[in-house]
Amino acid sequence: MLINCVAYHNGQKLGDITVDAIPEHLAQPDCLVWVALQDPTPDEISHFGHQFALHPLAVEDALHGHQRPKLDEYGDTLFLVMKTLEPDSENGIHVGEVDLFVGRNFLLSIRNQTRKGFQDVRTRCEREPHLLAHGSGFVLYALMDAVVDRYLAVIHQLEDELDSIEGRLFLKGSSARRNIAALYALKRKLITVHHAAAPLHEATARLYGGRVPPPCHELPEYFRDVDDHLSRILHTVESQRDLLATAIQVNIAMISLDESSISKKLAAYAALFAVPTMIAGIYGMNFDYMPELRTPLGYPLSLLSMVVLDVLLWRRFRRAGWL
Repeated sequence: MLINCVAYHNGQKLGDITVDAIPEHLAQPDCLVWVALQDPTPDEISHFGHQFALHPLAVEDALHGHQRPKLDEYGDTLFLVMKTLEPDSENGIHVGEVDLFVGRNFLLSIRNQTRKGFQDVRTRCEREPHLLAHGSGFVLYALMDAVVDRYLAVIHQLEDELDSIEGRLFLKGSSARRNIAALYALKRKLITVHHAAAPLHEATARLYGGRVPPPCHELPEYFRDVDDHLSRILHTVESQRDLLATAIQVNIAMISLDESSISKKLAAYAALFAVPTMIAGIYGMNFDYMPELRTPLGYPLSLLSMVVLDVLLWRRFRRAGWL
């Protein structure tokens, strides 16, 4: 589906144009054509690939989708794949994909399975015509910056989730199994963020310093800023993964402590029952020559000894923390 097809001249918006008018505007000097598609059909992608004279291999990747984040160069045209990450209502992460074709005087963006569009990016670019006058390179930066900012929103959500789980670890009555499940679910989310940010970090490093692709020649400091944000995100992900590993070990240790506490209680109660059982067993052997059997106070004394020994054991176990 075609979302926008707009032409700009020296950073100033000329207006929406038809698809058939794209070649005419591409032929004009200092003119930029920005086309946005959402969940397009293969025919639409092929048609725009023909309009912008895109490389067949890049068009094929866009047709197939589900690409790993990457940056490919085809002459003066760039093909960039980014993963979009958006928090969903169930504390999960919704993953989408954005494919960007960037030429000297055009930019074609293709969104697949993304919930939030980039209208705010277009508004920002049109609000800064002096930067938009740099052409497709500034639009590329603005889109990358918006995608990376959404990574930050997901990171903040995961940090809050980790804090919540850590708070439950030492909460009395908390389910250890549920905590383990929550920690492993959070680990999968962190892996999702890492798989989206790490390859994009590698791609962004190619857009400043050294040999810079033609559309990005005039904006190296902007792409360096995006690269800094990605470095911070990856550092945060690594820190959270370390905290997560520690939390998992702590939770396992808490389970071991709980099991040890239960074993101690069972052993203490077994000892309390063993004393009267032993005394009753001795006097239940029915031998003829047992001097205590003929004692008038034998029965109450045996009961008293059971109670006294059990009380002494109970107090000892209480002091030791077993009961």
